[in-house]
Amino acid sequence: MEFQEGRQDLARRGLPEIDAATVDGFLGAADGAGAVAVLLSAGDPKRFPEAIDVAVVLPELIDAFQGRLRGAVIARAAESELGQRFGVRVQPTLILVAKGETLGLIAKIQDWSVYIDRITRLIERPRGHGAAVAATIVPQHRGQGVEL
Repeated sequence: MEFQEGRQDLARRGLPEIDAATVDGFLGAADGAGAVAVLLSAGDPKRFPEAIDVAVVLPELIDAFQGRLRGAVIARAAESELGQRFGVRVQPTLILVAKGETLGLIAKIQDWSVYIDRITRLIERPRGHGAAVAATIVPQHRGQGVEL
């Protein structure tokens, strides 16, 4: 599947495309609904083919968390600016945000169980107690135990 087709599929699933001008409205609406926002910063799918896989998984994650997550895709032209705002260093990345706080980042494609475990931990940990600590989850190089 081409990523543009994937973006269209995400739009059909109710996942809007956001940019620097619309992100705060989206985050506010998620907060108002009592949900955690999950933003996909996909990057260039030609450089990062995993972006297509993450785009397919995102709606499934939203369904699995039964209303606790609200998803959106960051517009390609806004990825650099919003990536800096949320601390994205790797593409593709899922960014979890609630009440103005970046809860964490999940980079690259992961096993389903990893997504479920990490998202559950991020959305259930207490917030508002001191400085925010964003947990970045990246796959470990299997042979050497070195973070990528």
